[in-house]
Amino acid sequence: MLRYNIGPSREFLENIAMREGSRPPDVPAAPAGAGPADGDAGDVHALRERISALCAASVRISASLDLPTLLGEIVDSARALTGARYGAVTTVDADGQLQDFVTRGTSEAQHRRLLEWPDGPRLFERLRDLPGPLRLADLPSHLSALGLDGDGLLPYRTFQGTPMRHLGEHVGGFWLAEKAGGAGFTADDEELLVLFAAQAAVAIANARAFRDERRARADLEALVDTCPVGVVVFDAATARLVSLNREARRIVERLRQPGHTTEDLLNVITCRRADGSELALGTFPLAAALRSAETVRAEEIVLSVPDGPSVAALLSATPVHGDGGVETVVIALQDLAPLEELDRMRSDFLGMVSHELRVPLTSI
Repeated sequence: MLRYNIGPSREFLENIAMREGSRPPDVPAAPAGAGPADGDAGDVHALRERISALCAASVRISASLDLPTLLGEIVDSARALTGARYGAVTTVDADGQLQDFVTRGTSEAQHRRLLEWPDGPRLFERLRDLPGPLRLADLPSHLSALGLDGDGLLPYRTFQGTPMRHLGEHVGGFWLAEKAGGAGFTADDEELLVLFAAQAAVAIANARAFRDERRARADLEALVDTCPVGVVVFDAATARLVSLNREARRIVERLRQPGHTTEDLLNVITCRRADGSELALGTFPLAAALRSAETVRAEEIVLSVPDGPSVAALLSATPVHGDGGVETVVIALQDLAPLEELDRMRSDFLGMVSHELRVPLTSI
């Protein structure tokens, strides 16, 4: 089970409030007559709005597991709270290769220009190796000092960026540029950048885990559906048919009578075991049997319906246990009809060979 937690912590919001000399959002107001001065009241109001914006951003970020959407929401929220005109976030895979490059505030042509910038990979590598956030008042001068060609960039000047890490692994980078009004980014802006970078790192990990789980589930479903053995899954608590693969449907179709559904078979089907004992599934509570199911390995049975066809099959059953006991029961059915046909053809062939050899031998 995946767990997601990408919102700002209560401790972080309280630390912001304490650093600004104000109270956390849920601390009762001071008594009448002892309130703060007008300037302090304005600071408190601005701080409350900022914390409210942080919480709203956290809700938006938590609303989706689609990675491009998440990254876009994170960049937009960071831009709004810091007053940055431009924002960008990149992700890399385990080998350090660029995977996602999401920008905000740029046109499509500007985005492509950034993506095709020849010195972009070198800048990404330098930002990746930073021990912490970087704040610059003159980005072009900094790039020139590093030997990078800043002419390929948009006219960015003020800049702040930070690498993104999750559980000690580098997952990408987060940047903001051109603060509104031409002012430089502040220490508070840097702290917000670090916060949203941490949220982005966790969002990337969650989205990748969700994507990998969905891909693994799709692969498993495709494998089961194309399996030459019939697979049927029952819910142990309700006896409800959860799923059956293509081969199981084919076997069931041999038993199902016109006008009846697959679920109707559970009330009329009879199971005859190898020892000759018969069990009519409709004569006892199936849910109770499933909850107490035991593992069965390759037992030959015959499934039949009244006044209808029968199917010989090799049955295996495995209960799947959870915290509350048996949750599901997986039944595998291998149709024995093809094997019986092969056995009949083998007998016919041996009989024919015996007859063809017996005639000349009798003459000799």
